[in-house]
Amino acid sequence: MASTSAKASVLAKNDDDVVIVSAVRSAMTKSKKGGFKDTRPEEILSGILRAVYSKVNLDPALIGDISVGNVLPPSGGASAARMAALHAGIPVSTSIATVNRQCSSGLTAVNQIAAQIATGQIDIGIGAGVESMTFGYGPTSQPDGWSETVLSNQDAEDCLLPMGITSENVAKDYGITRSQQDAFAAKSFQKAAAAAKAGRFRDEIVPIKVHWVDPKTEEVREITVSADDGIRDGVTAESLSKLKPAFSKDGSTHAGNASQISDGAAAVLLARRSVAQRLGLPVVGKFIAAATAGVPPRIMGVGPAFAIPKVLKRAGLSQDDIDFFEINEAFASQAVYSIEKLGLSYDKVNLNGGAIAIGHPLGMTGARQIATGLNIAKQTDKRVFVTSMCIGSGMGMAAVFVSEH
Repeated sequence: MASTSAKASVLAKNDDDVVIVSAVRSAMTKSKKGGFKDTRPEEILSGILRAVYSKVNLDPALIGDISVGNVLPPSGGASAARMAALHAGIPVSTSIATVNRQCSSGLTAVNQIAAQIATGQIDIGIGAGVESMTFGYGPTSQPDGWSETVLSNQDAEDCLLPMGITSENVAKDYGITRSQQDAFAAKSFQKAAAAAKAGRFRDEIVPIKVHWVDPKTEEVREITVSADDGIRDGVTAESLSKLKPAFSKDGSTHAGNASQISDGAAAVLLARRSVAQRLGLPVVGKFIAAATAGVPPRIMGVGPAFAIPKVLKRAGLSQDDIDFFEINEAFASQAVYSIEKLGLSYDKVNLNGGAIAIGHPLGMTGARQIATGLNIAKQTDKRVFVTSMCIGSGMGMAAVFVSEH
């Protein structure tokens, strides 16, 4: 009964609620190969920032602050984000900041804006996320060394483990088999392919016009990027079983059961409910709570299994109160572990597929999951959902949202 009353409480509407007015994303495209391979991250972000406020005809001068998640930022990140906001028609009077909590950066940005609204610092704000793994990912993003003194701590040293090795550690420590991982990954591809064919991503994606260089002719063309280009139809567990392990000879993690390296951006426009009502803005959802949790860096992928119970406790909800979950698929190993550890039904997780099939632009994902979640809720007439992800260096984050479609 307590849990039922808690669900009724989160569904109730109050003037001080932090509500979502608009949530959109770009398509996610393959790093160095896809539609955004020649587009700088600030240009993708600009298109999404303009779309998120224009969609609801909001005067951008009313945006109190913007927070942008970005993991691989050019020149430290803040200037590029500021440039994107100004190019998007947002006035110089609106401030902006970037935040980096690895794969949860987009959700951290949304959480930051929600907290500022809840504490009365601002009335309206944007939480966003962007990543160009084409331009930011790889050896150039690595420092030239680390403090030997700090590395004398084993957990600190484990923060430097390649993410693929942490995936192998989760698989070995918890007995997640190659066949389990491949079956999960194949299902992600199948769900995403079916969703794409049925047009179920269309409402969350903002088409963006960009210049694209044909790799064969070097001709520069203007194209409209409007669909995720990493989704592959016809993927099966059997076809994935033929791929070689990527990180160790006897390992189980490979290109087909790990998240795709991708480019993209997403944004969530939030406001206090009373302000949204006064301005005649639509309310599509509500932010309820968020939580982070630390885990051993060598098995960083287990983060959702610890962050999800924490945020549910904070919201006074049980797992049964949650209609569906968006859990980032950094690797099939850690996604399977988290789902099994929590005892979730696979039928309630990543209804339209996840990062293995559609991509994982690091800073974007946390904001992207919210746009996807609200879209799924509207399509399935569900109300309460959780988003979550593991975080490099050993953390997890999760948040609870309500759809008010």
